[in-house]
Amino acid sequence: MNIASSLANSAMGLGNEIAVFRGQHPLWTYRELARRASTLAQGMQDRLGIGRGDRLLLWAGNSAEYIEVMFAAWFAGAVIVPVNAALHAREVAAIADDCRSSVCFAQGEKTSGLQELITSPSNLRVLPLEPSTLDQLRGEPHDPVAVELNDIAWIFYTSGTTGRPKGAMLSHQNLLAMTFAFLADVDFLTPRDSLFHLAPLSHAGGLLMLAHVMKGTRNVLPDHPGFDPGEVCRLIRCFGSVSSFMSPTMLRRFISASSLDEAAVAGTRTILCGGAPIYVEDMKRALGALGPKVWNGYGQGESPCTISGLPKSWLADPSHVDFERRVASVGIARSGVEIAVRHQDGSMTRTGEGEIVVRGPVVMRGYWGDEAATRAALRDGWLMTGDLGEIDDDGLLKLKGRAKELIISGGSNIYPREVEEVLLRHPDVAEVAVVGVPDPAWGENVVAFVVARNGSDLASSDLDDLCLSQIARYKRPKEYRFLAGLPKNNAGKVLKRELEETLRMERPS
Repeated sequence: MNIASSLANSAMGLGNEIAVFRGQHPLWTYRELARRASTLAQGMQDRLGIGRGDRLLLWAGNSAEYIEVMFAAWFAGAVIVPVNAALHAREVAAIADDCRSSVCFAQGEKTSGLQELITSPSNLRVLPLEPSTLDQLRGEPHDPVAVELNDIAWIFYTSGTTGRPKGAMLSHQNLLAMTFAFLADVDFLTPRDSLFHLAPLSHAGGLLMLAHVMKGTRNVLPDHPGFDPGEVCRLIRCFGSVSSFMSPTMLRRFISASSLDEAAVAGTRTILCGGAPIYVEDMKRALGALGPKVWNGYGQGESPCTISGLPKSWLADPSHVDFERRVASVGIARSGVEIAVRHQDGSMTRTGEGEIVVRGPVVMRGYWGDEAATRAALRDGWLMTGDLGEIDDDGLLKLKGRAKELIISGGSNIYPREVEEVLLRHPDVAEVAVVGVPDPAWGENVVAFVVARNGSDLASSDLDDLCLSQIARYKRPKEYRFLAGLPKNNAGKVLKRELEETLRMERPS
């Protein structure tokens, strides 16, 4: 089954429902969106030579045209390669070369910069992602091209924060499994529900859209780029029954907004939190502001949005005996997914502590053109996530951090997340990131980068006292760095590699 069939089916059964809004302005019904995607697919085939299995790059911010091109590529049987809109043109050119793409739709101002970098023998054609360009390409409407379930539908390039980006190959089966798991575990949707596209469509925002398209809900693009909590609250009051994907940073801004009134809370259905771990204190604040409307889950590009999840109903009662364990976790295994932990000796168990591993129909086929990386990541049907965690006897998974971020000081393991959770308990700490810095005597030392809340007079001694009251002395940071803000990518993930590089430059070996 071609994932584009989800749109084709909605166009038949729910054709008069509005599929895409720009703010409060309706753009296309499901019937209109399907016809636009279908006719554009024919033009891609006839005029651009894009067919089954060909890779098509998307390098742009969110727009209605972005959604149209995504589905048009799938109607044609092609593979979409959505790349981070914040990447440099050189990085995009490298991705295009890696996946051997022949066409890239780019935001208007990005086209010239990318075009200048294209050299022979590359045959990449760069087209502006604009209505006039798409209209010139249109052909006759047709049904989605027949594909195999294992055909690739999406190549998700990792952010590159820990090295050269790798392209995770997601098949039509992977995307369907992800979509069915969403409908089983998160929300049962109807055309009266809405999905606000506040996060990039090139990441989880675009993936989570598939369940909403399958059920004919309203996809709403804000009037203005960027995240404006005031605009979001205004639109929530207008639409009602609204879901949206937010990074932890966006969620903090949303629940702190003066515009978040009772009507906006009542109109919020689900906040899907992801892109980076949400800390316990942040989750408690969000639950206090919104009630049990925050869905916290765990996934990777290699197992898109679907490893574990924490049902909203499980956080409805703060007095529940298991509330603290639940709120500190990322939930239990998602529908159709198995999770386990892999120990240092290579053995795996369903409970305990170690590297998180996962298997199921949602797990990627492998990395594009990188057999060595694929063999390292996929072993005996299991995906090695590279994340450290602990699964308790009730199946609750608690994340401890990336294996590569583990700090070893004096022979003892220190999980940055554990230290970060403690520091965030201080009322004057807004954000924190903990990293390790090489030390000739101890191997590594702990350094905390801290963002203080506006107007606070925060001292290192205050944080030291807090750590010493909560965790072992050897885990506390040896140094605190105060910053105005933490470096992040546009998916909201903190770029710890940049922080580590800053420390390395100050301490040359």
